[in-house]
Amino acid sequence: MAKKLTLREEDYSQWYNELVQSADLAENSGVRGCMVIKPYGFAIWEKMQAELDRMFKETGHENAYFPLFIPKSYFSKEASHVDGFAKECAVVTHYRLKNSEDGKEIVVDPSAKLEEELIVRPTSETIIWDTYRKWIQSYRDLPILVNQWANVVRWEMRTRLFLRTTEFLWQEGHTAHATKQEAIDETKQMVNIYAKFAEDFMAMPVVIGTKTESERFAGALETYCIESLMQDGKALQAGTSHFLGQNFAKAFDVKFATKEGKQEYVWATSWGVSTRLMGALIMTHSDDAGLVLPPKLAPYQVVIVPIYKGEEQLNAVSETALKVKKELESLGVSVKFDNRDNQRPGWKFAQYEFQGVPIRLALGNRDLESGNIEVARRDEKTKEVISFDGVVDYVDNLLIEIQSNLFNKAKTYRDDRITAVDSYEEFKSVINDKGGFISAHWDGTTETELRIKEETAATIRCIPLNNVLEGGKCILTGKPSIQRVLFAKAY
Repeated sequence: MAKKLTLREEDYSQWYNELVQSADLAENSGVRGCMVIKPYGFAIWEKMQAELDRMFKETGHENAYFPLFIPKSYFSKEASHVDGFAKECAVVTHYRLKNSEDGKEIVVDPSAKLEEELIVRPTSETIIWDTYRKWIQSYRDLPILVNQWANVVRWEMRTRLFLRTTEFLWQEGHTAHATKQEAIDETKQMVNIYAKFAEDFMAMPVVIGTKTESERFAGALETYCIESLMQDGKALQAGTSHFLGQNFAKAFDVKFATKEGKQEYVWATSWGVSTRLMGALIMTHSDDAGLVLPPKLAPYQVVIVPIYKGEEQLNAVSETALKVKKELESLGVSVKFDNRDNQRPGWKFAQYEFQGVPIRLALGNRDLESGNIEVARRDEKTKEVISFDGVVDYVDNLLIEIQSNLFNKAKTYRDDRITAVDSYEEFKSVINDKGGFISAHWDGTTETELRIKEETAATIRCIPLNNVLEGGKCILTGKPSIQRVLFAKAY
């Protein structure tokens, strides 16, 4: 099992690609830009999904499902929205195939052309707001707090497993409100949920902020985001929450009768995270030896590997191992007992290290005699010998320690790479040599933002919500600025 990865410092991109495929997370499919998520990778996504779904429902949201196909005319109703997605849309034009005249191939039946082309959803605002028009008549129908788990398609030219694929999995929340403040509160609530999930479950520190006008979601008045920093010094947008104002309500004529009997347009939000989180998880914690997973998201948190010769020893070891397994499971710990006889223990050790299982227990005949068990932790690659009597509590506490350790290591790394600069020359030096987040003054214009991006490949990742207002001068133009923003090269 021991796989040799390209070292991160040699070629980070190659290391990532090798790890994703060798750890059995995902692989490229027969369709360019699309991926097959393998069972081990999907098990991690399922854990993410379960926790997020729980958090959504705790705040009053319900799940629904909307069509994959959207009539093309729906997109033309919200101008900025169509401008934002036009270049990424896959379009269905026909509904039937037939045999070619020579019978050697299958061709599109030219007589089966659709009267109106259908867009394969890149996002669902348009079809959902057409639906909400039928659901909403009065203030009594509000708020609508709906989420859907779905796949979407955005025709990407440059793809990478999990990080940017033509088809990906995600959740998208779409809510409707009677007042502007309600919608703004919802938008902020959801970005804070994303931040809590990222930090508490992914052990990934994030910066909460707002996007600049040029970086906002197409059709939004404000976009809130969480930004994280990967090990190569590049930033990754891990989640977004959008205040849509009344733009989509006006586009689809969604009005409601107020308590006073007046007709008003509904206020809207949308918010989402995707399988991109898998890429973020990998690049936040993993090392040159393979995947490193925080315990809260590991498909199994503990693996027990028996060491034995012959069936008699296996039976004796299994009895103790299964007892430990049962006791750990009673505490809510997920445990795998790997008693396969077609692989040697050393091979199993290497496999589970590579796949990032947080804790490995090794138990053999000598351990039975001594009353001890070997405990290995993946994050620090250390081993200890613990007595049977205390191993369950030890492992239970160790999982908490590993979760905390991974977060603290990632936070220290992130904090060490937030650099404040006051000149453009210093900015370019840091972005090229050190990377990470750069805290710098910006004059607030899109023109300046785009010029910096063109010259350095760095973008404004966000305007942090916790910013301290301070007077300064834009690093490029020297014009006045009231606060610093965070720049970085990004995925």
